[in-house]
Amino acid sequence: MGAHLDAEDTAALGSRVTRKVTYRIFPIVGLLYVFNYMDRSNISYAQLGMEQELGITTATFGAVAAIFFLAYVVLEIPSNMMLKKVGARLWLARIAISWGLVTVVTGFVESVTHLYVARIALGIAEAGLFPGLLLYLTFWYRGRERGRAIAMMALAQPIAMVLGSLTGGWILDHVHWADMSGWRWVFILQGAPAILIGLVTLVWLPDRPSDARFLTPAESRWLESEIDKEYADVPAHKETVRDQLGALKNRKVLYLAFANFFAACGLYGFTFFVPKIVQQLDPSYSATNIGVLGTIPYLVGAVGMLLVARNSDRTGERRFHVIGLMLLGAVGLFGTIVFRHDPVPAMICLSLVAIGVLGYMAPYWALAARVLPRGQTAVGLAGINSIAALGGFFSPYIIGKNATADDVTVGLYFPIVCLVVCAVMLAFLKVPRDRQPADSPAKATTAGV
Repeated sequence: MGAHLDAEDTAALGSRVTRKVTYRIFPIVGLLYVFNYMDRSNISYAQLGMEQELGITTATFGAVAAIFFLAYVVLEIPSNMMLKKVGARLWLARIAISWGLVTVVTGFVESVTHLYVARIALGIAEAGLFPGLLLYLTFWYRGRERGRAIAMMALAQPIAMVLGSLTGGWILDHVHWADMSGWRWVFILQGAPAILIGLVTLVWLPDRPSDARFLTPAESRWLESEIDKEYADVPAHKETVRDQLGALKNRKVLYLAFANFFAACGLYGFTFFVPKIVQQLDPSYSATNIGVLGTIPYLVGAVGMLLVARNSDRTGERRFHVIGLMLLGAVGLFGTIVFRHDPVPAMICLSLVAIGVLGYMAPYWALAARVLPRGQTAVGLAGINSIAALGGFFSPYIIGKNATADDVTVGLYFPIVCLVVCAVMLAFLKVPRDRQPADSPAKATTAGV
């Protein structure tokens, strides 16, 4: 069998294995992240109904939304270490079941204090899911495919926001069963599916390729061998806790983490306040109207995310993609402030923000996974996400503090500055391109970009 035929056979094998992996694990991975993101952000719609009942101001809402991230930040790294120790199937199922239960219970809170406690508990329950899923994808996808794999997972964000917007607004207006307010049913009805998905995860999700019954033994050996080659420069030895924690001393990890902190300030400053921004465009909008209009930026952002990920994987370039998207998000936020009382241009600007703050995720996390030594991926990815999650605390809190009763957009200058800072930081970072297959139109290179 000639070399050319061997290369063709290898390419066909790679396509077949990747297709099998995607069809088998992505329905579960996608559902986990869809309901994860929906349940952490559904308070943005629930607050449209709880404002009067619990006496919540915009500033209080910002603080309640933000406090979720405190426990979340602290527990990210321990959670990823536990995932690597006990296996993805068991640990991801535990996370889903526990956050689903907390979300349902949130529907029964009776005071702002109870709401603070529920949000802290949700942060504890959810901690580790996103970096855990990122780590899980590194077990199944080669570097050249990882950008699109991450984009497929990250696509859960706009899907979650579209579903959350449509169902959240409708539930607020139409569901008042058992004499309970609609906002309570937002939490109950959107939280319950996570429990079921957790049980499905426990039964169906394999830990690694060697555990996958849907792959033949030859296919699983080939896939693990291919991924091992990408870490050929790392000496083979048993990974101790000390080895893994070494990621926290890696200067490039810390640099990426703080850059992502500023990106997260833009992301969460956007996602938690879209309903209030849309409501401000026309105070006569019903909750259902707000929910429907709130889906537009996320639908546009989803398309942009897929196109960006495809081009980033095709070229192997990550850094300039992220820089451009950060600047696009900043421009969109500024336009939202300028056109805050003009629905059509304001929605266009919100859509630009969505492309920027959602589209950056695939090239950014592919870049981060490429930079990390293999023995430090669990702690490194969790550490980067942990520091970035602080952006989820500061941004909603600062926006809420600066917002007025009539204008939430005055607080958007903070995430604008943060997105620009992220772009500037990444402009000084040098990373290798991901290797491309021989027949790729993009030439492989290991030079800094």
